[in-house]
Amino acid sequence: MGRKARVAVTRDLFDEKGKSISPGPGPSVLDKMPDVEWDKFPEYLTEVTTEQAKGFDMVITFAPYWTRKTLMACEQLLCLNRGGVGYDMVDVPACTDAGVALFIVPAAVRRPVATGIMAFILALATRLRVKDIVTREGRWDDGRKKYPGIGLAGKTLGSIGVGNIGHDLFRLAKPFGMKHIAYDPYITQDTVKDVDVQLVDMDTVLSQSDFVNVSCPLSEKTRHLIGEKELKKMKPTAYIINTSRGPVIDEAALIKALKENWIQGAGIDVYEQEPASGDNPLFKLENVIVTPHSIAMTDEFYITMWELIAKQIRQMIDGEKPEKLVNPEVWDRPEFQNKLKKFHQEMK
Repeated sequence: MGRKARVAVTRDLFDEKGKSISPGPGPSVLDKMPDVEWDKFPEYLTEVTTEQAKGFDMVITFAPYWTRKTLMACEQLLCLNRGGVGYDMVDVPACTDAGVALFIVPAAVRRPVATGIMAFILALATRLRVKDIVTREGRWDDGRKKYPGIGLAGKTLGSIGVGNIGHDLFRLAKPFGMKHIAYDPYITQDTVKDVDVQLVDMDTVLSQSDFVNVSCPLSEKTRHLIGEKELKKMKPTAYIINTSRGPVIDEAALIKALKENWIQGAGIDVYEQEPASGDNPLFKLENVIVTPHSIAMTDEFYITMWELIAKQIRQMIDGEKPEKLVNPEVWDRPEFQNKLKKFHQEMK
């Protein structure tokens, strides 16, 4: 037998003592693969360097950025396995040019993020945050008399994006008796009939929804998709929820909308700048619930993520083409095929 496949894991998936942050087996799933040897990056850098990635066939990555400079210098690197569905932190054209495949795991985030969105909806509707605060402050009567919530039955839930996560959100929301509408230019009415969604234009979603969910990837087309003009189209009693990527919403416009009561409130898991600064104005607003880009980080997410990534690695070793390849054009390129052939020869 030749050498083993060399796999690295980025340091953000470990705590300061080097222990995995993942509930469940975490990276120990790789220990069950006799033809794999793995190691963690020695430190976390916001941008992966060539020195960190050098000598590895595959890298399991989560938060750090991958630039053209690093990717083009990684002659041995076959693939990146991103532990999530978004990949705006990876230069995808550079991956393709460097002969590096990029894989994601949408199934790992589908239910955890959809559940998180429903948690935001329920917390906003019941005004859970302010009631928690006034109760802890001993303002019992204020909590009971000044902050009534709203029922969900008969309200309208709208989503901008009905893909992997948006579709599952509507599935979870069905028992609450809301009307479902959505805007998504990439799907047809037939694909959402099972969750009782009526496809409409974006203006209709904004103007008619009591809860507007944003579930779309970040791209140049979607950057600041929601700005002042769009926020002013929403009902003054409506809430907006963003668990996708921060820059999809113009954060300055959102802060203005919340301060000036254009809308009722918001549930925010993602920010234009991450990590978000402690003096971010959103954190000081009573009508906002915030989380640190972590609403999906549950045991369900981590267990599924590691299972799917381990499967992708197994398939690469066995000469199969894994699912959820972001840049499928890379597969037949000579740069990639030559590396893959060499890898399999050395593994024999």
